[in-house]
This record gives sequence, structure tokens and C-alpha cells, in this order.
Amino acid sequence: MRNWILPENIADLLPPNARRVESLRRAMLDLFASFGYELVQPPLIEYVDSLLTREDAALDLKTFKLTDQLSGRQLGLRADITPQVARIDAHLLNRQGVARLCYAGATVHTLPDGIMASREPLQLGGEIYGFAGVAADVEVVELMLESLKLAGVADVHLDIGHIGLFLALADAAGLVGETREAIFLAIQQKDVPTLSVLSQGLAPAMRQGLVALPTLYGDVAVLAAARRVLPDLPEIDAALRSLEALSEALAARGITPYFDLAELRSGYYHTGLVFAVYAEGWANAIARGGRYDAVGVQFGRPRPATGFSVDLKELAWRLPSQPARLAILAPDRLDASLADSIRALRAAGETVVVKLGEVIDVEELHADRELVETAAGWQVVTIAPA
Repeated sequence: MRNWILPENIADLLPPNARRVESLRRAMLDLFASFGYELVQPPLIEYVDSLLTREDAALDLKTFKLTDQLSGRQLGLRADITPQVARIDAHLLNRQGVARLCYAGATVHTLPDGIMASREPLQLGGEIYGFAGVAADVEVVELMLESLKLAGVADVHLDIGHIGLFLALADAAGLVGETREAIFLAIQQKDVPTLSVLSQGLAPAMRQGLVALPTLYGDVAVLAAARRVLPDLPEIDAALRSLEALSEALAARGITPYFDLAELRSGYYHTGLVFAVYAEGWANAIARGGRYDAVGVQFGRPRPATGFSVDLKELAWRLPSQPARLAILAPDRLDASLADSIRALRAAGETVVVKLGEVIDVEELHADRELVETAAGWQVVTIAPA
């Protein structure tokens, strides 16, 4: 069957890959549960104003939209699950204390994030609502790294930044509209020449700070360097203190981060700490996260929030294939004792495949045993090699 039957950047998952992705999903959700995270399952489609947070032009562009035939309102296919989880925390759970929530589900993008990226990522993530302290960020980073280790990705590179640094400089410099967005993009791309041109005419201290951001990357010493070159603004001091606290807490857990103060955005709605994980063999980040304390504003309940997510399809494709479960073949016969034997084997955790038709491919069915009728009843015996 030719690929042209499916849209661009949309693909089927055939048995080996589907088995690999599903095994990883189950294992990760079990890991989340061991940390106290509760599973939620938001719908794939809902009113579009619930799927977009604040002024998210990029997320808006990425969201498929259609008209609801029942209400006449505009619906959207979710491109990101976090806004939905924020809605659940704000209106359905409405807890006063901390809520730890996790999810795993399909998202749909109008455009791929890269040349080979899927437009139907399988997004899995964990989020903490209701706690503003660095301990929540530490837990999320630790859970993210444990999840990747569970997936067999142990040798990783953790990048940490803080979008509050850019926001403080941009607000103090009075940046708005297209100029603000262009400078934001130049900083992310570490394009210092373009940044120098775009920042001409700004107050010297603000221009120096903006141009310095792409050069501030490395180990924890970068934070001290940032204090020397960035202007003395309360928001910048608060952002650097949160980075210093996170660095100290991670070091106590044996985690050594790499700081990149031009790592400004992990998603579409982040307001503070942002982090991304890279590993050899993946061109892009394999996990992203950060703090998004304003994500609940549109739902009337702006709670502190932090979390991370991964695309299970992207994460799983390089992992070793999971072997199929070995099966027991059973004949297709109307026999009560045979039916009882099949039910008992399946209840005991065995895979039992009933032979349908005359052509049986033992290897295709992953069968190594079969049910044979003997004087003592139905018995499981090993299939002799061909």
C-alpha cells in the first residue's frame, strides 16, 4: 500500500511500532502513578477558545478548526493538551491544594514542527498545579529524566533557561508587536548580528542585556555572569534567583544542568523556568517543559503550574522493538472442554490464538506451542520445528 493514501506527515503505526509505543506509554504512566500523578483524559475536540491560552498566535496557527453542527460555534482539534488540563484543574477538580495530573493522548497539528515530524504526535506529560516553589520544578525535572531513562535514553543533555529574563528586558525597553517578536526570535536563534540591528535605538542597558542573552550559556557560572551584564531589574533578579535555587536543588540529586539563557520557550504559554532535553540521535529536543503560571487565567483561576511533555512516537522510534508475546495455537472446534482450556490459559496470562482457515503461518502468529487433545484432556505441547 502506497503512502500517498495518507496526508503528508501522517502515518500508520504497524504492529512492531505500535507495540513499542504502547509498551512505553503504559510503563511511563505507571511511573507517573508512583510519583502520585493522577491520569486525566481530555477530549480530542472542544471549543477552540478553550484550547488557546492568552495570545498564542503560534498555537492558534497550529490548531485545526471546524464548525460545530450542533451549536454553530467553532471547534478545534487539540494541538496541545496542557490548556485542557489547566481547564480541568480550574473548573472540574477545583482543588485548593496541589494537584498532580498526567495524560497521554493524540494531538493534531496543521503544520509539522520539522521536516520529518509527525502532524499527529502522541503527547504524554505530567503537570503540577497549585505550588509556586522550586520544589515542584525539581520534581518535574526529576520525573522527566526518570521517564527518559525508562525509555532507554540515559545519556541526556538538560538545558535550562528562563523566559522571565526576556520578558523583563522587553517590557523595560517598551518592545511591542512585530519588533518584540523579531527580537525574541533572534535571541532564540542566537543571531547576534540581527539582534544588534533590531535593538538599535533602545536604552543602552536594555540593548546590552538583550544582545547578551544569546551569549550566556554554559555551566552554573553563567548565572553569575548574567548578574554582571544584565540590568538591575527586580524581575531579572527574581528569575536568576529561581535558576540558582533550581541548580542547587538538582545538584543535590546528582543532576548537572546546562544553562542557556536564550532557551526562551518550551511551549506556547510559558512564563518562567523552561527546560529541554537533548540526546544523541535526535535532531530536536526529546522532552520539553517549564513553568506556566498564567495558563489558567482564561479559566478564571490562574494557579501556579509546571510540567513537561514528550512525543511518544518520536521518542519510541529509535528504541529496540518489543518482542511480541509468544502464543499458543488452538484448533477451531466446537468443544466445551477446549473452550474451558482456552479461557483458563488466557486467565493465566497466556496468549491463545484460535487457528482460522487452513493456512497457518506459525511465525506470523508468534506461536511456539499448541493445544493438543490427549487421553488426559487438552494439553499444551511445544510445536516441533519445521
